[in-house]
Amino acid sequence: MDFLLEYAAFLLKAVTVVAAIVFVIGSIVSLKQRYKSGPGGHLVVKKLNDELDDFKEDLEIELYSEAELKLMDKERKKAEKAKDKAEKQRLKEKAKQAKHADEQEADDEASGAQEPEDEGDDERKKRVYVLDFNGDIQASETELLRHEITAVLTMASTQDEIVLRLESPGGMVHSYGFAASQLARIRNKNIPLTICVDHVAASGGYMMATIANKIVAAPFAIVGSIGVVATLPNFSKVLKKYDIDYEQFTAGEYKRTVTMFGENTQKAKDKFQADLEDTHVLFKQHISQYRPELKVEEVATGEIWYGTQALGKGLIDAVGTSDDYLVEACKDADVYSVRYEFKKTLQERLGLAAQKGVEKAVLRMMSAVQRHSQTKG
Repeated sequence: MDFLLEYAAFLLKAVTVVAAIVFVIGSIVSLKQRYKSGPGGHLVVKKLNDELDDFKEDLEIELYSEAELKLMDKERKKAEKAKDKAEKQRLKEKAKQAKHADEQEADDEASGAQEPEDEGDDERKKRVYVLDFNGDIQASETELLRHEITAVLTMASTQDEIVLRLESPGGMVHSYGFAASQLARIRNKNIPLTICVDHVAASGGYMMATIANKIVAAPFAIVGSIGVVATLPNFSKVLKKYDIDYEQFTAGEYKRTVTMFGENTQKAKDKFQADLEDTHVLFKQHISQYRPELKVEEVATGEIWYGTQALGKGLIDAVGTSDDYLVEACKDADVYSVRYEFKKTLQERLGLAAQKGVEKAVLRMMSAVQRHSQTKG
């Protein structure tokens, strides 16, 4: 049995290495193909109200008798007919008002009166546009987010709302700064922005979240980590041990401060630390701009809090899940999920298929080893 366990561990390591190689190659090929072919993406829009209605109808079929279903269907059709009639009447009145406005505009032009501002269509139903952002260290989904925001801003008005389901542990400062700038485009248009956090919005993720008019986080979602960190290995002692010289040439005193291969001076370390402190100051200023009521100095310690704790600290505005928030929104608004997708090339599809196959093999191997360990002896 010990031999089998050792052999299984060996296979697991081998499969893990193969999986890593496949993933790296697949990522490189997919990025090359994507940049060669240009954006080549398209919007995928789904009405969440319809999905919710489908869920409800599926349950009704199982829970009610045929006679009850017929009665409910009759009542539903009656309600839809009344709704359509009211909508037609509204459009008719709107057309009449538009005609009157055109006539009034012609009279105003003739008399030289000033044209009134367009107040928009206040009678239509509110729309909620739902976007998703799953952040990695480079905030790679920003490219998708910028397309989605651009598309939504062509239709959304100040009476609508944009909801972003945000998940991110943070990452590179410039990458998340750019992602936050995309969300600022929504605020600049005075369109209400709500960000829902179900799992984590830390560091750069929280930087994005603060742009929102309202932040909603699940009870145990991780929020905060308002700080800056940098980790750098140094191999200077190893190089000295093997008599390897390392030389670096720069123009400008601080073109390079700390380095991985040379011996870092205290002056270089102090400058690097000062740069981190400057970044931290900018981070705090960003949060103060969008959440002026928050006592930034008390929470900008790099600590994290769970949703219920974050509410008490003022880091969020409400505790709840994105599911609850959107289901509630469906009662009074038309809710649309908007996602921008790139067209997958043949290489990408093959790479994903290979990756999934390796993942399944790894999971099966781990399950077999775990079952054996639990039954041994």
